[in-house]
Formats: sequence, C-alpha cells, structure tokens
Amino acid sequence: MRRRVLLVTPPGPDRHETGRGHPERPARIGAVLAGVEDAQLEDALTTAPGRDATRAELELVHDASYVDALEAFARAGGGHLDPDTVVAPGSYAAARRAAGCGLEAVDALARDEADAAFVVVRPPGHHATGGRGQGFCLFNNVAVAAAALVARGERVAVVDWDVHHGNGTQEIFWDDPNVLYVSTHQHPAYPGTGRAEETGGAHAPGLTLNFPLPPGATGDVALDAIDRVVAPAVDRFAPGWVLVSAGFDAHRADPLADLAWSAGDYALLTTRVLELAPAPGRTVAFLEGGYDLDALRASSAATVATLAGVPYAGEAPTSGGPGRGVIARTERALAG
Repeated sequence: MRRRVLLVTPPGPDRHETGRGHPERPARIGAVLAGVEDAQLEDALTTAPGRDATRAELELVHDASYVDALEAFARAGGGHLDPDTVVAPGSYAAARRAAGCGLEAVDALARDEADAAFVVVRPPGHHATGGRGQGFCLFNNVAVAAAALVARGERVAVVDWDVHHGNGTQEIFWDDPNVLYVSTHQHPAYPGTGRAEETGGAHAPGLTLNFPLPPGATGDVALDAIDRVVAPAVDRFAPGWVLVSAGFDAHRADPLADLAWSAGDYALLTTRVLELAPAPGRTVAFLEGGYDLDALRASSAATVATLAGVPYAGEAPTSGGPGRGVIARTERALAG
C-alpha cells in the first residue's frame, strides 16, 4: 500500500560548517537527498522547509543556561565543544532549525498531511544531553519532538538504530514514564553507555531497552531483538507515536563503526518500526549518523521507500553474524 511521506529539510545553504576532514559534514545531506530521489516516490512525497524551534520548545529538554551558552559561543565565532563536536558561527541557527524540523513533521502528521515523515537535518541530536552538546550533536532533535508530544499528553516510543548509543536521549527520558527508549548499538564504541542492564529510572522501570551488539553483528540480530523484546514492550506501553533516531552508520561500509548491516536491513527495520506505530501518520524518522556517503545514500533510499510502501530492491539484508546472546541478556535485565 502506498503511503504519503513528508520530507522535512531546511532550504538554502548549510551553515553548520565542521571543517575539512570532519565526518559529520554538509555533503551528508546531499547524499540523503540523492537517496530519496533514487527511491522514485513521485507523488507519494511532499516536502516542507521546517521552522525554528522556539526557546520554550528547546527548554523542554535542554537547560536554559546551555541554550544561552551555545548561542553566545556561536555568535563569538564558535570552536570545539569537545574534540569531535564543532560549533561554527551558523551552528546555533542550524541546530534550532534542525530541532524545529522535527516539530514541524510531528505537527504536519497530526494534521493528517502525511502517513510518515523523514526529517533530514544536521547537526544530528541523540548524543546531546539536557546540558551538554557532544558527539557531533548540539540539540537533541528527537528528544525535543518527543517532549513536545508528551507535553500534549501523548506517550512516545523512541527507537534508535544508530550504531552509537543515544546517551543523550536515554538520559533525558531515563525517569519519564511517558517515553519508551529502545537502542540497538555497537559495544564497545562511543560513548560507552547503553548496557543491557540500563533499563530505566525508578518512575520508568523497564522503559529503557538496550541491545549492545558486538562488532560484526548483522541486521538479523536487530530484527530479532525487535520481534522478541521490543514489539511486546511497545504493545504493553501503547504509545501514540513512534519516533526513530535513524542513523545509518551500522552499515558495513561506515568508517566509524564495525557492524555489518546493509541498506536492505534498514528496509526491514523500517517495516518493523511502522508496525510498532498505532496508526498511519504516527511515525517520524530523524537523520542521525552515517558517514560513508554511498552507504548513506543507499540506506536512506531503502528507508524512505519503505516508509512510502515502495518495495526496495537494492542491497540484500544481512544475516549470520554474532550477537544473539545480547537479546537474552536484555530479556534477563528487564525481568529483574
């Protein structure tokens, strides 16, 4: 069945300049948009430029002092927040727009303007905590959207398939009974969080589900984790929305990690995520990582095609790698 997909991405030049040789670079957006074009969605695709997040919206998850400091740092010319995270003079405005694009996607779906949305922005967000930018991330785009939905009385499931654990998203919602956070990620890898035993705070027990996968894990392990553990947990939680931290750096070609997924795995993961949502028009994917441009293009094509209900005929899914023991470990952690 064909579904309407909304693509939300800022217009005009990309002013979040990270410098020569930095893996999180403006060319990533071009690769994703080329993948969207490869999917040949035609009239199933509509586009929107997004908007800036307001201060009040940012402060649903970020400390006011951090927002002020980031704005001032960019205005003064920027620099490095940490060895990996660059702020340019245009980065604060770019980060506000990135967060606002997610909010625009949620609002458009709530108005029944599409059946799913893909938010194609940078900087990415899932490593940003309430008070600190890190890991290439400045504002936590998916968390801002989830918090806005919670403020409206919604329950939200966040599925994070980026190869790196979304420590910022987990920290922000650790003790929030209205948000279920799920992450498949490589371990060991940056940022070192996301153990199976991390399952949520006192007010949200069992609402954090981590699957720390070993190097070489293939896509079938992540699919099994969703089928065996995540889908039943989502059914019990009964969210009104499913938001996806859609990093594509678990692809076997990515230079920053060592999982062995293919673009075909992202097509299957997208199918599973759509099945987790309670109805059409309640799934939004947010671009996170992915640093090999060809892999990013192919994986984005697979994801957006599947969002639209168009069969993906590119790279085959992967199977046979290590990591299935992680699923049982997470099950034991959740059982207490």
